[in-house]
Amino acid sequence: MTAGTAPVPHGIPHGDREGRRDLRTLPKAHLHLHFTGSMRRATLMEMARERSMRLPRILHESEALQVEATHRGWFRFQRQYDAARAVVDGERAMRRIVREAAEDDAAEGSGRLELQVDPTSYAPHVGGLSPALEIVLDEARASEEATGVSIGIIVAASRMRHPLDARILARLAARNADRVVGFGLSNDERRGITADFAPAFRIARDAGLASVPHGGELLGPDHLSEVVEHLRPDRIGHGVRAADDPALLARIADAGIGLEVCPGSNASLGVYPSARDVPLRRLLDAGAQVALGADDPLLFDSRLLAQYETARQQGFSDAELARLAADSIRLSRAPEDVTARLLAGVEDWLAA
Repeated sequence: MTAGTAPVPHGIPHGDREGRRDLRTLPKAHLHLHFTGSMRRATLMEMARERSMRLPRILHESEALQVEATHRGWFRFQRQYDAARAVVDGERAMRRIVREAAEDDAAEGSGRLELQVDPTSYAPHVGGLSPALEIVLDEARASEEATGVSIGIIVAASRMRHPLDARILARLAARNADRVVGFGLSNDERRGITADFAPAFRIARDAGLASVPHGGELLGPDHLSEVVEHLRPDRIGHGVRAADDPALLARIADAGIGLEVCPGSNASLGVYPSARDVPLRRLLDAGAQVALGADDPLLFDSRLLAQYETARQQGFSDAELARLAADSIRLSRAPEDVTARLLAGVEDWLAA
């Protein structure tokens, strides 16, 4: 597969015999997608061949990574992710990832993409943190014009690094607060002390950036409460384990904190037995705003459209799927005109 050729997701019908609407044409926003994890598998294979690099077996096969929700399982996931990231060794590769992520979102009806990147991993190849972020921002502008998908960038720190590194990234994000729309915290939730990252999030909030840390996937409500208290999120990456604590879930819903729920990755990482077991219904019934996301489709073999199909398989009506899409749009940091256009498109989809 060459650059610029978007893959067609497997197993997703354009319509169905029951007359349900085509999910591809439902306008939506994609708020939980990681930079390297967004890569097409064919692109990864091509770049690895060009560099004479060997990749783990799982990355050669069209199947989802499946691990247990343990330290060992996370280590296996991280090892595959690091192997994929190793091929991203310069500006050309970085630009290709951004462009193809936008193309793939456009093919699935996403009108807004907020792509999450930690420039630390790519800085050594391009001369530093600032050049790494500038490459992503510049290509985001070009890809937006080429695809029509509105694109914002989220700068993310890692729990695996010192909290002072997070402050450096927060200041970098703040200096680019026109195209950078949020500041995140990712990687293994069991690492680091959540409160130690609070100063970095204050820097980001003071610059007007959204607070979008991960939380509530591998760990349960106690950890999620710490994320809410110390990092003051606008959205939580995952947050699905809030369903384990009705009081906490009600608190999150009442505060208007969005949840970026990724059923495919929850299943692959062993949080739930399958994507159909992810408690979407419980979250929505409690009044939570939910934005479905693909997380790392390179490893989980499950893109954005598949998350909506999962909700449909759980029994969600087209009206409820439209609500999910509208929530994703409202939770985004898209410009007002983009938000209005996409929400009008959701109404048109439902009226068709």
